[in-house]
Amino acid sequence: MKPGLAVKLHPTGPWRIGPDSGARNRVDAIYHSDSLYSAITSAMARMGSLDEWLDATAGATARASAPMVCFSSCFPFVEEIQFVAPPRTVWPPRSPALMSGHVRWKSARFVPLSMVNTILTGKPLDENRWSVDGESCCLMPGKRQGPFRTGVRWNAAVDRLTGATDRHSVGCIEFRPGCGLWTVVAFADDAARDRWQGPVKAAFRWLADSGFGGERSRGWGRAEAPDFVEGQLPGMILAQGPDVFPPPVQEPPTEQPPVREPPVEPQLPDPGPDPELPPPDPEPLPAAPALAAAEPPALTAHWLLSLFSPAAADAVEWGRGSYTLLERGGRVESPAGSGAVKKLVQMVSEGSVLYAPAAPHGAAPDVAPEGFAHPVFRAGFALSIPLPEAS
Repeated sequence: MKPGLAVKLHPTGPWRIGPDSGARNRVDAIYHSDSLYSAITSAMARMGSLDEWLDATAGATARASAPMVCFSSCFPFVEEIQFVAPPRTVWPPRSPALMSGHVRWKSARFVPLSMVNTILTGKPLDENRWSVDGESCCLMPGKRQGPFRTGVRWNAAVDRLTGATDRHSVGCIEFRPGCGLWTVVAFADDAARDRWQGPVKAAFRWLADSGFGGERSRGWGRAEAPDFVEGQLPGMILAQGPDVFPPPVQEPPTEQPPVREPPVEPQLPDPGPDPELPPPDPEPLPAAPALAAAEPPALTAHWLLSLFSPAAADAVEWGRGSYTLLERGGRVESPAGSGAVKKLVQMVSEGSVLYAPAAPHGAAPDVAPEGFAHPVFRAGFALSIPLPEAS
């Protein structure tokens, strides 16, 4: 188990989360983990901890070890209901009765955490209790409204010399009262938590004031003071993680009946020594047993709550599981120069399920443009939850 920190953000206005297509009038509903890491890194630079922070995260993966801190992507929540990208191996439900029902399960991009626990424990789903909110793609209990709505704001650029105007639109997300985004921070161990939990909380508070995402100069992306809940992973995500499942019950050894000694035969007098026989031929040495083939390590299903860029040491069995790829790009924002296009990189998306003998660590590839003044890291650290086999 690892130390964890859940963070809830309550937006105070519109948020701009750019889609993968880059369209200005479109918006995404997930604030991806690589964008969140970039924002936290910017805050760490303002607090004077940039070099140590990069060494503890991106530098750790370069040394083939786990990062000291990693983040999940930001998912929506409605009051007490926290939504998440469900594991692709169990979602959507494949029961014939549910597939023929009136709820379009596959249209739900986000489901409550309680729904994931229900599926993994083999409990039946009641389609009469659920509906899919078409605007947010959230699976909502009853007929409740989703956490947000997408909107378009219109602007006009005016040339001060000629008076010419250029009208354009920008997409945004507007959250309902009591709704927002939540994320999970995972620390490698207790020492990493003791060192970085305070700075990470300070970074979230700073970003809540300055803004997440795009259009921050207009006041977008801001939030109230974040809520923090400390705990242990995976228990913060799953009600009962696979690492705390009781071990299989072992049958006690059966008692053997007592062995009865045979009756002692009466001793007869020795008739005299027998003639000596030649010694028997030596028995041939037994053949060396064949070496047993080493069994491959057992594979565990790992459910990704973040974007993932595999490291060379991550022994992922790509022929199993269920995953999708996401192409990530963007532009550099740095004091050394802003606006240059980053290199494109393919990443495994949230909700994917990968099989590996150990939890994948991920990597932070350098996506800086050619000849840029410093590296630009794309955070592909894996925040994954080991899954039990669905009942």
